[in-house]
Amino acid sequence: MLNPKDKYLQIAFNRSLPEVKTMIDLLPSSERIIIEAGTPLIKQYGQFGIAALKKWWIAKVGKSGYLVADLKCLDRGASEVEAARAAGANAATVLGLAPVETINAFIKECARAGLDAMVDMMNVRFPFEILGQLAVLPAVVILHLGADEREASRSKRLPHEQIHRLKGTYDRMLISVAGNETEREVRRAFFNDADIAVVWRSFYDTPDKTADLARAFLEQI
Repeated sequence: MLNPKDKYLQIAFNRSLPEVKTMIDLLPSSERIIIEAGTPLIKQYGQFGIAALKKWWIAKVGKSGYLVADLKCLDRGASEVEAARAAGANAATVLGLAPVETINAFIKECARAGLDAMVDMMNVRFPFEILGQLAVLPAVVILHLGADEREASRSKRLPHEQIHRLKGTYDRMLISVAGNETEREVRRAFFNDADIAVVWRSFYDTPDKTADLARAFLEQI
């Protein structure tokens, strides 16, 4: 499980499995790296894809490794968690826009299955309104500026200002920031006390530079 005293770089993979295998082989062996089976990858390869990434990362780091299944669950929370668990994921995501009943079921099933529940607050303006309705808090809250949203309006920014407010209220909950594209943005996420910075675009666009990109981003921790 994640150490709340550490900072982590989460790399989302969305290319074909052969390409992802090559990219994981290029990564430095670091416990500060979290591997993510991205939503497009899961839609294409399902549980097989999640299991393949976990196997490759274990071989790389020489121990269990940590893998997030980005399910973006909206319904049937318990069944989706079970599918992620069976494939070897350590954590899974549910959308903050999902019904509260779904989020509660998702978090409950994650606890039973030994996974970290991550609530993705993409397109949620006030995360406190969601968190205040939950029976049990998730392990991680993701503050997320979506790729389409960012590309449509370059003026939009990641909601770093919410990190301290959330941590001040929920001191045991980790905060992940998704939508980072540059070293500067990753540095800013950590400067604002985020626990996890999620990146994907630069790795997707230039897979041959995976090693250099990972080292450069890790330097920001």
